[in-house]
Amino acid sequence: MSQEVPPSMPVPGDEHDEEDEGSVDGPVRYGDVFAVHGELAGAPIAPQDAATMQAAESAVLGRTPKSGPASVMQSAAARNVRAGAVAHGEATGAAAELGVTVSETRVPGGRIFTEFVAGQHVGQEFVSAAADEEASLADGTKITMGEALEATAFSAGEEPVEASDAAAIEAAEARVNGATPAAGSLAARARAAADANAVAEREEDKTRLRDVLADATVKLGADKEVEREDAARVVGAEVRGKPDATARPGGVGASVAAAARLNTTRL
Repeated sequence: MSQEVPPSMPVPGDEHDEEDEGSVDGPVRYGDVFAVHGELAGAPIAPQDAATMQAAESAVLGRTPKSGPASVMQSAAARNVRAGAVAHGEATGAAAELGVTVSETRVPGGRIFTEFVAGQHVGQEFVSAAADEEASLADGTKITMGEALEATAFSAGEEPVEASDAAAIEAAEARVNGATPAAGSLAARARAAADANAVAEREEDKTRLRDVLADATVKLGADKEVEREDAARVVGAEVRGKPDATARPGGVGASVAAAARLNTTRL
């Protein structure tokens, strides 16, 4: 089942005022809402952690469970921001370094989704085959291009940006905005990162995909639901820039193609 918000943790949003802020005894930490240990347990939940988990859930599950880890983290991060414990756009050290993942295991009768932050288990959900099919047919929520790009930030976020990645990102942005991306755009940043990486002498100096795509939805400025034609253009742009003409596993093309496949099952 999905991770639930413990009764002792107030969920911000319904009954909030300045007096409530004064009663908050420190930030909401991972150890307050999840059974985790070590450095992660003492770390405050930050907005970028929640955004990354939401992107991961959307990419793998095709939705964000109402009481799943992303929902819990969003509530905690919102309270921490209001209390001044973390800043907008901030990420927790352990989560930023080790990332978040959502794994899928197929079992008789359905699938089990398991979610991790910095390698530690934070939630699990079983989805029956019948419920899976019903959700696919009935859920009208479709994955947008920005969400698909953000999913790449966790699925291939540690990979350095290459020219083929920049080409795929440029194609994706053009599909959203209907024109060649301008200076300062997401695509321009990706191209600059790829150019710098090509001449970087040390691996640790290279810009990673997560650095470019972590908040793609915001950087795009607009968004659209991913369609098959979008996926074809993005994958085509990526493979044209690869010597072996293959898309990066978990990369931009793969994430956009996965979003398009999911969207075709939704009414």
